Amino acid sequence: MSVARLTLRRKKPSSLDQFEKEFALESLKSDRLRVSILIGAIASALAFVLILGPIFFDEFQRAFHGNFRQFLIAVYVVFGANVCYLTAERIVLGRLIRKQKKPFAALKYLSAFVETSIPTAGMMIGSSFLGPVYTLFTPAAFIYPLFISLSALRLNVRLCIFTGFVAGVEYTLLALYLIRNASTAVEPILTGVPHHLFKGFLLFLTGVVTGLVTMQIRKRIFNSFSVVAERNRISRTFGEYVSPEVMGKLMELKPDLRSENKNVCVMFLDIRNFTGFAEKRTPEEVVQYLESLFEFMIEIVNRHHGIINKFLGDGFMAVFGAPLSDGKDCANALKAAQEILARVQQEVEAGTILPTTVGIGLHAGEAVTGSIGSALRREYTVIGDVVNLAARIEKLNKQFDSRLLISEIVWQAVSPDGGKAVPMGEVEVHGREQAIQIYQVA
Repeated sequence: MSVARLTLRRKKPSSLDQFEKEFALESLKSDRLRVSILIGAIASALAFVLILGPIFFDEFQRAFHGNFRQFLIAVYVVFGANVCYLTAERIVLGRLIRKQKKPFAALKYLSAFVETSIPTAGMMIGSSFLGPVYTLFTPAAFIYPLFISLSALRLNVRLCIFTGFVAGVEYTLLALYLIRNASTAVEPILTGVPHHLFKGFLLFLTGVVTGLVTMQIRKRIFNSFSVVAERNRISRTFGEYVSPEVMGKLMELKPDLRSENKNVCVMFLDIRNFTGFAEKRTPEEVVQYLESLFEFMIEIVNRHHGIINKFLGDGFMAVFGAPLSDGKDCANALKAAQEILARVQQEVEAGTILPTTVGIGLHAGEAVTGSIGSALRREYTVIGDVVNLAARIEKLNKQFDSRLLISEIVWQAVSPDGGKAVPMGEVEVHGREQAIQIYQVA
């Protein structure tokens, strides 16, 4: 393939890139929810004022110096316009979601500025009816925190801080402007500059805190995704054939699973006379038989810190020492093999499985281990002469009418704690020029 064609090849998006794309889409949906809540909150507030108006009309008339009706008209015009604006914003967000497009960053900040200015506009209207100072203490000032807290649904730290900044600055500037025209009869605490500066600072601080909360939410979401992605990566690599303990250790260590040289002990297990057995049974019976055997064999291998690397139809290949090792790989493999043989005999005598004989071969040595494959399918594999020789040793069980044969390397690693073994001398192995020393354990 030419260099030009390699350059033009598109790089497949990683799972993180795909997640970020999906997260951006979910952020738009969350933003649309925020706008919907704002529309509902403003509409509810206007409806509440409409209900309270007739009930406390005289009190409102005194507070607004006989201009309560004019105030209501102005409020409904301004806030009605804002509801229309928010409705239009919601429609735009809906279209972006359907087309899976991101809005321009400048539009996000413009939207935050316009929305946060709604309470400011309300207080400016109120100042014309209540007086320049008293409007600062109306419920309109409490709308700022509503906008700031809802900005968390944007899932954008900067927008949260920006919303708090706009609220704090607008309130402070409006307060400084209004108290300049305050009457001398007003209580000093109401016109005190530090009082209003502190309120503006608290609004900004609310935006900062909301931003920090949003940042933690985003961090937890991405961390959760990383954990799930890592677990999926390990699960795809090793399938369902590792114990929860091994999976937990792999999740803790997070190995990159790249190719590397490791000393491992390889086990090959073969079910004797399986071809003749399968010939006389239905496929369902064959599968049921294999599952009855593999169920406890897998459990035994897992418990002794091994993994089932491959199923071979009438047997399997297991690896001890990769991807994790406790330094006792040969001993673990031998104990697992002996327990499997004992368990097979026990199950046959109990009548829970059909009469079965298995042959097992063990060999240890250096191998290349790692995850190979493509983005669609990857497999953790062990490659090297140690694998081929372990398979050859297992086949020798038929020649010696044995059930468990191990190589000299394995025997040296486990003796004298490995029990008894009968040396079989140097044996010629198919495909190898040099004979090997093997031992019969069972």
